Amino acid sequence: MAGEGAYVLLEDGKRFDGVSCGAPGPVVGEVVFTTGMSGYQESMSDPSFAGQLITFTYPHIGNYGASAAAMESARAWGAAAIMREACNRTDAADAEHGWLDWLAAQGVPAITDLDTRALVRHIRQAGAMRGGIFEADTPATTAHAMIVQEPSMNGRDLAALVTPEEVVRVGDEDRPLVAVLDTGVKISMIRNLLDRGHRVELHPCTSSPEQLLAADPDAILLANGPGDPAALEYVVATVRELVGKRPVWGICLGHQMLCRALGLETFKLPFGHRGANHPVKDLATGQIAITSQNHGFAVVGPNGQQRIEDDVALEWETDLGRARVSHVNLYDRTVEGVELLDVPAASVQYHPEAGPGPHDSLYLFDRFLGGTEVEAGGRAATGDLIEHTPAQGRGFQ
Repeated sequence: MAGEGAYVLLEDGKRFDGVSCGAPGPVVGEVVFTTGMSGYQESMSDPSFAGQLITFTYPHIGNYGASAAAMESARAWGAAAIMREACNRTDAADAEHGWLDWLAAQGVPAITDLDTRALVRHIRQAGAMRGGIFEADTPATTAHAMIVQEPSMNGRDLAALVTPEEVVRVGDEDRPLVAVLDTGVKISMIRNLLDRGHRVELHPCTSSPEQLLAADPDAILLANGPGDPAALEYVVATVRELVGKRPVWGICLGHQMLCRALGLETFKLPFGHRGANHPVKDLATGQIAITSQNHGFAVVGPNGQQRIEDDVALEWETDLGRARVSHVNLYDRTVEGVELLDVPAASVQYHPEAGPGPHDSLYLFDRFLGGTEVEAGGRAATGDLIEHTPAQGRGFQ
């Protein structure tokens, strides 16, 4: 489905030429990259990618088509797909649509035949930045003017864009309840909760502590999501009121919300962690897990350092009780997990539900839910979850 000539322009003026595919452009946003070798549809439908143009480092994208089972939300949230060699095949066993057909139906612009290796090397050196995809005949001055008008990711609240407008309930009424503070939750997370015999309430990120506690939930999950955690102080204030009242667990952006509630700061990484091959060390057990990650911000340690140099579980006092760093990233030594010692609360920066990625950390769902075993035959159907998630997508799923 390759079309006419197109190019990617970054805000620093660097240009990369290719061929348009997917939906028509132009499109602007933050240009980032992900290193996963599969899971392109899961990435594109992950709300954490809202406002971002996704550069796929794996050369062939679209090999196994697209399907409803691969959705992580009800629509595509990634702003665009940047690829070396895009495919539109439908001959894989589970394929329901071609990848480029799916992108077009979702209204997602894309570009192929582009030197993604050179683009990623530039981002790794210069940092993630704003950029866009434009038709070949678009003057660079016009394109650059569009790029600089796009808001920076620093200070940007995108959770309000992806959160549901009202409470969404999923699962059987007679099961234990997990209330989710939904800043962009993935279907894989909901499925893991349902599979373990629980029901779920998805609450708008603007919900008050009283609203989250109204149905007397057994536990509270702080979800993943897009944007700058420093722009979500209203969510942090809610988290402070929830800790100690119910068991609380945070994933990705939820981890950052819990850490900010504990008084820690966050900062923007040079080019983020996005992919399915990030080694994380559990400082209590010494065990190393290969993890799936998707975030552009990280947590400053309790010692004020952006890097945790020693494999020691740092402890410190907070207004919510004693806390310690529980996990560290072995690539750049950033904080990957914290836990409170006086009340049941913890968080991880990575994605234990994967979707896509390794399943090394699925046990964390069992730990959060008190060791509940997955019920035989209880796996929730993806289609059922899509039906209950907000922001229905464009075209077929």
